[in-house]
Amino acid sequence: MHKVKLEASPFKELAILALCLFPFFLQANPLTNTLPTSVLKNDLLKIEAVELIETMGQELQSKTGVHAYAIASNEHFPEHFNLVEYSKQYEVNMTKPYVLFIFAPYATITKKSGAQGRVGIIPSSELVRKMYDYDDVRDAAVNIVAIKDSNTDEDKFNVAVLQGYSVLTDNIAASKGLKLETTIPDEIGMMVNILRFLVYSGTIILLWIFFLRPLWMRRKNGKQ
Repeated sequence: MHKVKLEASPFKELAILALCLFPFFLQANPLTNTLPTSVLKNDLLKIEAVELIETMGQELQSKTGVHAYAIASNEHFPEHFNLVEYSKQYEVNMTKPYVLFIFAPYATITKKSGAQGRVGIIPSSELVRKMYDYDDVRDAAVNIVAIKDSNTDEDKFNVAVLQGYSVLTDNIAASKGLKLETTIPDEIGMMVNILRFLVYSGTIILLWIFFLRPLWMRRKNGKQ
């Protein structure tokens, strides 16, 4: 697997700050104030990732009529496991036309190599299948996991699902000559910043509340 060399972006600080604020904007978005419908199984995702998926899925459905579902599973599927058969247990919860994105990082690819991680994309019809590029969607998710850095697998899995699902919904919208407003740019640099956001956002918020804001208030009020 090729190593990806990461370089610091001059816009890193601005991107991290914007991403730190993004969940607060999501809370005000009426599309996210509903029970989850796009995520059928979630063993891996944080609530922020689920909200983003719900928002993208609902925009896609409202503009194209196509439903995009996601499964993020920590199940250890064996080699040659049939994801199409596996998906049938969720059919009762899906509305046609649909496409189902399955992310299973612990699924066995081959026992001999010990390689793990599968991405499945299952459409409800051949017509839906023609609306997206399987390789583009798969690579968008796999490329994130392949990055060698200090981030945890959990954070990488969250971003991989987001990126793969985003590319999938963008593909479907583009096939109908439409553009979605809530999807994520397919750029590794931006994804790295999202990884950093998932890891450091809590620390940044705490620093602001307990250290930076009091200091700013003292200066604002002219106190030493």
